[in-house]
Amino acid sequence: MNAVAAPAARHLLHVGPAPRLALELAGRGPLVLCLHGIGGNRHAWDAQLAALSGEFTVAAWDARGYGDSDDYDGALDFADFSRDLLRVLDHLRVASVHLVGQSMGGRIALDFYARHPSRIATLTLVDTSAGSARVASPEEVEKFLRLRKQPLLEGRTPRDIAPGIADTLVGPGTPPAVRERVIESLAALHVQSYLKTLDTVTRYTSFPDFASIAVPTLVVVGEHDRIATPQYARDMAARIPGARFVELAGGSHVSNMDRADDFNRELLAFLRAHAHRAAAIEATARPA
Repeated sequence: MNAVAAPAARHLLHVGPAPRLALELAGRGPLVLCLHGIGGNRHAWDAQLAALSGEFTVAAWDARGYGDSDDYDGALDFADFSRDLLRVLDHLRVASVHLVGQSMGGRIALDFYARHPSRIATLTLVDTSAGSARVASPEEVEKFLRLRKQPLLEGRTPRDIAPGIADTLVGPGTPPAVRERVIESLAALHVQSYLKTLDTVTRYTSFPDFASIAVPTLVVVGEHDRIATPQYARDMAARIPGARFVELAGGSHVSNMDRADDFNRELLAFLRAHAHRAAAIEATARPA
């Protein structure tokens, strides 16, 4: 296949009804949809939109309550993410998709697989623990939530807390520019939506049995990921039939950002091997 010669044009569209979801797309071909982590937004995938769009339609969303997507009233049900994802796929008129999820995004991808397995061509799970109850005690979960929520409840802003949280996500080899991008992402969080997401995502554990996953799966983790550790990712991959496991040397919890070239090489090889399994976006569903 030909290498991408220049960055593909990007298009931002909003998918309704409320809450409207912001979705950025680039390229042509089978659909690859990227789901960001709990402190992220669609720009976490900028390097992937640039690298993959020569061979695929690559999309990255702002989850509800993030980035340019709408906030929403009431409590958050974890299944809301899968419902949102389903309406994105229906809006784009695709039967199946290559799902790529980092951290929280990996949890959403697994939940969507449990609900709509026929809509997934492949899964790529990046720096994800797939349910904190599997890697932490209830006491540790509550401690984590207190540390994340209390400063905001006491009146501090996302920008106030962004550098400290960023330091738990990056690693010793993370380039300074990537750390700054992580800080800016955290600083842009919508406070009330983020607080609801923290509670719901951290406590959610009703994921599919890994042994039941029947689509090609790639599990990627950064060598220095302290949240979803390499050992956990390795164990997760071992339980998913036929899964490929990749540990990125020098990578952190945001390995798709701080080891973007290595990550893109592994992801492209995986997607090329299974490109036929996903549908292309119909021309009538593309933004003008």
